[in-house]
Amino acid sequence: MIEKSLIEDITNNFLQETSDMFLVEVSVRPGNIIVVEIDSDNGVSIDDCILLSRKIESQLDREVEDFELEVGSAGITSPFRVLRQYQKNVGNEVEVLTKGGQKLAGVLKDVGDNGFVITITKMVKPEGAKRKVAVDEDLSFNFDDVKYTKYLIRFK
Repeated sequence: MIEKSLIEDITNNFLQETSDMFLVEVSVRPGNIIVVEIDSDNGVSIDDCILLSRKIESQLDREVEDFELEVGSAGITSPFRVLRQYQKNVGNEVEVLTKGGQKLAGVLKDVGDNGFVITITKMVKPEGAKRKVAVDEDLSFNFDDVKYTKYLIRFK
């Protein structure tokens, strides 16, 4: 079976030549089915995927071990898997599902090594007021406390 670490090394070496692409995930399933997922600060083109695919194929020998290779970009609706995905989405609206089952939508405000902060807007009725007013609140999360965080798409 082809080693996952070998594919990660080949991919990371290739991506070091680019300034904005990074590895999200590599999986090697039974039958040597290799799936490589990459992302970029400025978007991933089909040509980027083709170049990476050719690079990986050139480093492996089908005569020794046959394999199936799929190289793609992280989908816009896919949950964030690596820190750099959080960092590139600072300022964007995201959806967070906590391990407690609470689903929140807000703007990703800040990202650190252990967690992140989102700003949510909630409607609060001040004492003595007739109408509710919008109030922003910052909520902090550790990465371990959430099931997923993903980019939120809204059609207005």
